[in-house]
Amino acid sequence: MRSARRIAALPPYLFAELDRKVSEAKATGVDVISFGIGDPDRPTPAHIVEAGQKAMADQATHQYPSYYGMPEFREAVAAYYDRRFGVTLDPATQVLPLIGSKEGIAHLATAFVDPGDMVLVQDPGYPVYQTATMLAGGGTFSIPLNEENDFVPRLDRIPQLSVQASKVLWINFPSNPTSAVCTPEFMAGAVKFCAGNDLLLAHDAAYVELTYDGYTAPSALQAPGALDTAIEFGSLSKTYNMTGWRVGWVVGAAPAVEAIGRVKTNIDSGIFNALQRAGITALEGPQDCIQENIAVYKRRRDVVVDALNASGIPVGAPKGAIYVWVPVPEGQTSVGFCQFLLDEVGVVVAPGSGYGHHGEGFVRFSLTLRDDRLDEGMERVLKAMKTS
Repeated sequence: MRSARRIAALPPYLFAELDRKVSEAKATGVDVISFGIGDPDRPTPAHIVEAGQKAMADQATHQYPSYYGMPEFREAVAAYYDRRFGVTLDPATQVLPLIGSKEGIAHLATAFVDPGDMVLVQDPGYPVYQTATMLAGGGTFSIPLNEENDFVPRLDRIPQLSVQASKVLWINFPSNPTSAVCTPEFMAGAVKFCAGNDLLLAHDAAYVELTYDGYTAPSALQAPGALDTAIEFGSLSKTYNMTGWRVGWVVGAAPAVEAIGRVKTNIDSGIFNALQRAGITALEGPQDCIQENIAVYKRRRDVVVDALNASGIPVGAPKGAIYVWVPVPEGQTSVGFCQFLLDEVGVVVAPGSGYGHHGEGFVRFSLTLRDDRLDEGMERVLKAMKTS
């Protein structure tokens, strides 16, 4: 049996590898505390669960859903964009519900990338931007992110030949894995850059509602001209603790939304209607649950940052997302430091090198574990650093 060459070229998916390492350690009796995967530990808010349960009991939701989503859900997404960002969207042509935003992120490459085409991606960044491009037969140019620029890309430093050979620019703010944030001015510049270079701007906005210390994240679609050249991927997963529900969307430039929809209708189906009804409740119902999440993550962020600084690893407090991006001690590699923490104290963190070449020298701590386990985990990290 011979698999396709494209499969042989794919690297192991980072989070699957983390799962494997955790399982191996647990099998030997280690009490593992994992900061590895960004899956919220807090429950989906009760009013959303109740709406889903009620909808699930309604026989009308039991048949095939529309590929394009319920009109009511598309309208709820459009209304959210109007309230939150002052952006007016046509629910029929500029909003497409997705089975989690990852689905659309992967489908984008099929819709826009021909064999040999190139895509510009942040490095470090969410691995799916690159792997989806590879599966479509394309390649990627890395845009280096570094501390000097607060992990925000310098678009003016991208070689012009790379720009001319590319069809898409991926950005992600607040960012995974770095938790970097950006300004509305950066977004406007990115839109202008893409418009001037015939690029589609694709913004992954999964963490846009999880921000701290007075910072408010912008949408790429707020920028002048964005609805002609940009799309944005959103999700209920991190905002409402709904990772397992798989409810997301892509919004923005109508031709791009239509192209992704055409791929979607040929490959998968729509979201279970009961989940879409719950999604409407999430978007239109009480929003105090978001502030509760922010308060919890901020407290955890501060615990992690304080412990790391006390251990001799200098790190600042991020203003967005649910991660802390941490430089490894001098002389260590990303994978080596991860292995050290696992072997010495049973703590799992994600190696920065799994997010791209320029992630080497960093690891990512997720804030999505119970407070007591997070506290114990950071005590273990302190212990490991003192004995190293």
